Amino acid sequence: MARIRLKLGGNEIEVDSKDFYVDNQSVDDVITNLSRYVAEGTDVSEKEVSINYLSSLEDVEIHEPEFTAPIPIDSSQIRSKLHILVRDSFFKHPRTVSEVVAQLYEYGWSARPLDVSKILVNMALNRELQKDSQEKRSYYSSINLVQLS
Repeated sequence: MARIRLKLGGNEIEVDSKDFYVDNQSVDDVITNLSRYVAEGTDVSEKEVSINYLSSLEDVEIHEPEFTAPIPIDSSQIRSKLHILVRDSFFKHPRTVSEVVAQLYEYGWSARPLDVSKILVNMALNRELQKDSQEKRSYYSSINLVQLS
């Protein structure tokens, strides 16, 4: 699955699909072409669009699950990876531990379910995630904070 999110000026685009394939050689071209599309109608110059965005991104990771084994992560890294899933709206809907482990695998990381479970429980206790139980199963989701006026 390819997931690319770009923001230029006031415009933003996110491409998330299982219908196409982007390999390591073509991902930079895809990002550059999307950048040109997003830049249309903004005050972003052509020079800014032609920058090699892939090399300028922080913490960029390219993972091809069909061809590479996921990187094992230890329990100290799980929380930061789960924050990436929160940022990407994965927890918009309630998720089980096995679903979280599978999504981490899709992102290119492998973690033990027990370690993931412990971190999820800890995040729920710290009110970073919401925990609900149904039919003896725990589900974790994002907390939508309501602001009072």
